[in-house]
Amino acid sequence: MLDVKRLRILREVAQHGSFSAAADSLYLSQSAVSQQVATLEREVGMKLFDRTREGPKLTDAGRVLVSHADAAIARLEEAERELAAIAGLEGGELRIASFPSASATVLTEAVSIFHRRYPRVRLSVMDAEPEDSLPRLRAGELDLALSFDYPSVPQPSERDLDRTLLLSESMYLALPRDHPLAAQPVVPLAELEDFEWLCGSRPSSCGEVVVSACRNAGFEPHIGFESDDYNVMQGFIAAGLGVTLLPDLALPTLRSDLVVRETDPPAPERRVWAATRAEGSRSPATGEMLTILVEVGAALVQRSAELRVAA
Repeated sequence: MLDVKRLRILREVAQHGSFSAAADSLYLSQSAVSQQVATLEREVGMKLFDRTREGPKLTDAGRVLVSHADAAIARLEEAERELAAIAGLEGGELRIASFPSASATVLTEAVSIFHRRYPRVRLSVMDAEPEDSLPRLRAGELDLALSFDYPSVPQPSERDLDRTLLLSESMYLALPRDHPLAAQPVVPLAELEDFEWLCGSRPSSCGEVVVSACRNAGFEPHIGFESDDYNVMQGFIAAGLGVTLLPDLALPTLRSDLVVRETDPPAPERRVWAATRAEGSRSPATGEMLTILVEVGAALVQRSAELRVAA
């Protein structure tokens, strides 16, 4: 493998036409320049300069090597500029995955703030449930993934990933506004034993958390419909097809013909996380987005509390 430093010296000697002038431009001694050129000649097994009275002249081998040195050094300089841009958040790309209710709330706001601050960083965002996004994050296909879990529904630990808690959100019973139980500020879940229930597609934590909450209240729910889209669920509820539990992040898009109520026993919590690869492998853009997500998460908790009062 040819040494890039020696290639730079070779190019300088060729451009200046003397070892002494090249040494001055590189802030080296003339003997150091001569030694590096001699070493390079030994590495390639050919003379690179003819030493003449008018100074060193490139041989055929020298001319070939200088032409490739120019291209290689130009590419390295371009790489250095791009790395400096990434380090200064003036370039690069940030690849993010998020589940839908976070995409529509915490991520949308965070991406807007990030783009205003760092418009030269390319952002790509895709919807993906944690079951899909976390393996892709581990594989290096993503830089950051928003995920969730429920303390009441144990999940396997995620190795090789760092997780930052963005918010803990409560879950609430969602009912049609004209439902007989809608007038109660706290609804005993046991009173809904004979009702149809909606939940996330199973097997998944979204599906299991509803079943777990009902079992905790002493009954096995009858699941009528499954969907991972909270907007679809709200449509089903409004049509009288069942009830379900909604988290705080679903409340900003709560339909006007629905209400949410606290439950007895209390519904499970849901935790929202930002997952990244280990801290040492994060890009500056990933670290900055993580900081913004934490700030946005804290603000959303406050706004969600206000929405629950209004509902």
